[in-house]
Amino acid sequence: MAAGGAQDTSNSHSSRPLLVLGLGVVLAHLVALQQLPAVLAPPDLAQTRTFTTRSIVVQPPPAPVAVAPEPAPPPPPPPPRRKPRPAPMADAPPAPAAEAPVAMAAPEPPAAEPSPEPAVAAAPQEAASQPAPAAQAASAPEAAPAAPPASATASANALALGIPGSVRLKYTLTGEAKQQTYHAMGELLWLQDGKTYDAQLEYSAFLIGSRVRTSSGKLSERGLEPARFSDKWRKRDLAAHFERDKGIVSFSANTPSAPLLPDAQDQLSVLLQLSAMVAGDPARYGAGSSVTLPVVGPRDADVWTFTIQGEELAYLPYDNLQAVKLTRNPRKEFDQKVEAWLAPSLAYMPVRVRITQPNGDFVDQLLRSVDSP
Repeated sequence: MAAGGAQDTSNSHSSRPLLVLGLGVVLAHLVALQQLPAVLAPPDLAQTRTFTTRSIVVQPPPAPVAVAPEPAPPPPPPPPRRKPRPAPMADAPPAPAAEAPVAMAAPEPPAAEPSPEPAVAAAPQEAASQPAPAAQAASAPEAAPAAPPASATASANALALGIPGSVRLKYTLTGEAKQQTYHAMGELLWLQDGKTYDAQLEYSAFLIGSRVRTSSGKLSERGLEPARFSDKWRKRDLAAHFERDKGIVSFSANTPSAPLLPDAQDQLSVLLQLSAMVAGDPARYGAGSSVTLPVVGPRDADVWTFTIQGEELAYLPYDNLQAVKLTRNPRKEFDQKVEAWLAPSLAYMPVRVRITQPNGDFVDQLLRSVDSP
């Protein structure tokens, strides 16, 4: 028992230093925690706000707003000065082109004023004053080009104005075939409404029958534009079709098609086209001048050249009329010779037509009456 008590005493003595040491460590931690630097404490919001407000006050945007934007406006005025570049449109008329730079030189003095504010105020005045010269420069080129089209339009419309009005002409025919003389009657019916036309020439004789040629198409600044030509004689009816969308002339006679040339006419419309051309500009077709036109027949196409012989008196059953004579001389072996007399008093309509074949056969038609269609 004594031994056991001694052992307990020794254990209690050994545990005291440990308790003392533990208490010392705890006290040391408490002291250490109290002595930590204040830097680890959370930031003072009051101090942070005062500091940040001072840094925000340093914003200098208001000062830059007044630094350079005021002088910057002077560059915009130059673009209005360059605006008169419509002047290149006036290259054809030199006078407007020269006037435009002179008008634009006046606004330069306000731009050279020393103070920026008056310059800015003067710039709108320049912009307001410049449109007037610019408008004048723009209006001048528009008026100048109008002159060339006017003359061009006048010459182009001369042919259209020369197209004769609707009329019915009746003829007396005298012919010779195979050394036999014959007589017949003829009638040309010409109808037009300003846009389209129809022409019919009919020959008729007792015991011989009739031959009818027709031409129909449109009217334009170029005169007559045939669409179809036909030649009907007894049981034969041949036609030529002007296929303008394809650029060809096709024939019902199963002959090869021909190219559709500009201003092409048929063997009936060619005389009416000549009437319109001479009536539209008589001075242009004086004696010795010539007119060349593509002419389409019932089987093929050719080019006819008419020479103006000048004026002469035509002796007709209708009356003796002054007329302009045109002659188409044959170029090839089987070409016909065509002579036509156009009377100025009757809108240059054909008052006499004589056609001579290569073998000497001929037909001569003379005007005997003029009626309304």
